[in-house]
Amino acid sequence: MSTNSLSHLFQNELKDIYDAEQRIDEALGEMADEVEHDEIAQAFRDHQQETEGQIDRLEQVFDMIDASPGDEECEATQGMIEEHDEFVSSNPEQGEIDVFDVTAGQKTEHYEIATYGNLAKLADRLGMDEAGDLLHENLEEEEEFLDRLVDLTENYDYDQLT
Repeated sequence: MSTNSLSHLFQNELKDIYDAEQRIDEALGEMADEVEHDEIAQAFRDHQQETEGQIDRLEQVFDMIDASPGDEECEATQGMIEEHDEFVSSNPEQGEIDVFDVTAGQKTEHYEIATYGNLAKLADRLGMDEAGDLLHENLEEEEEFLDRLVDLTENYDYDQLT
């Protein structure tokens, strides 16, 4: 694959994750407000702050490559948000919402981890060390949040759902 192809792929994926992070930032606030479990709500609020930092780092990368985010839409994230909205509109019990939101968060984190992992490799391959460092930082935060969500799932009292 030529450098031009790698650069094109890099920019395309960068635009996609930028839109995803914008959507996720908004969704995290909404999910923090709708869950009842305090630890889950706090996890979403904490990650919302991290997401805002991730968006800032992505904007730095765009500046480094003299590009703009454009109007790319992340259809994967949009689909996950639509799935969430459909579930919540079915009027589930509060405990179901809490569990659903943690699971939705895990799905989203897996998507972001895959995307940031690929972007960091592409940046490294293209010799963009500083951009690669910023993307690796986002990747590490996503991996840490996924671990936190997994812990919340493992420690959740599922008996209250029966």
